[in-house]
Amino acid sequence: MSEEEKQFVMPGDLIGTTEEFTAGEGTYVDVGDIHSISTGYVNIDRKSRTISVVPKTKTPPELCEGDIVIGGITNLRDSVVLVDIGGIKGKGEREFQMDGLAAIHVSNVRDSYVKNLSQEFSMSDIVKAKVINTQNMRLTTSEKSLGVMKAYCSRCRSELQMDGKRLKCPSCGRTEKRKVSSDYGTGIF
Repeated sequence: MSEEEKQFVMPGDLIGTTEEFTAGEGTYVDVGDIHSISTGYVNIDRKSRTISVVPKTKTPPELCEGDIVIGGITNLRDSVVLVDIGGIKGKGEREFQMDGLAAIHVSNVRDSYVKNLSQEFSMSDIVKAKVINTQNMRLTTSEKSLGVMKAYCSRCRSELQMDGKRLKCPSCGRTEKRKVSSDYGTGIF
């Protein structure tokens, strides 16, 4: 490894030019100059003529389409449910950056027709969903493994337990319907 490749860089540092290299992971191009995005070490692949930066610190995870997320329902409307995302499956415990809430549209709840969203979700439910659009922060729960993971009784706020295909409150006996995930109540994300 040459001295150039052992070089420690900070975000914004100039590491090469587009005349010499192709910009790789952890870099960006500004008017023909290749700069570092993160703090780390320069890595040059002489064979492919690619320059990249291997991060020294872990950056917060970024939401991508196809990611499985978990969050709490904060608002329920006629055609959309708003979710405050709390974590991304497989991307560690680190907090991530996200502005605003994500939405599950009525057309993305199940793979069949949904007439009433309040029959599928309720306030404060914990849901597991898949990101289908990062621009508009749209989620889906149409797969069997996705949906409500933890629900609370709308009358007494006790945690609901599975009773066949419905959810039942152990305190007041009320039964409720939700779009439950296949691993409801397990706590396994």
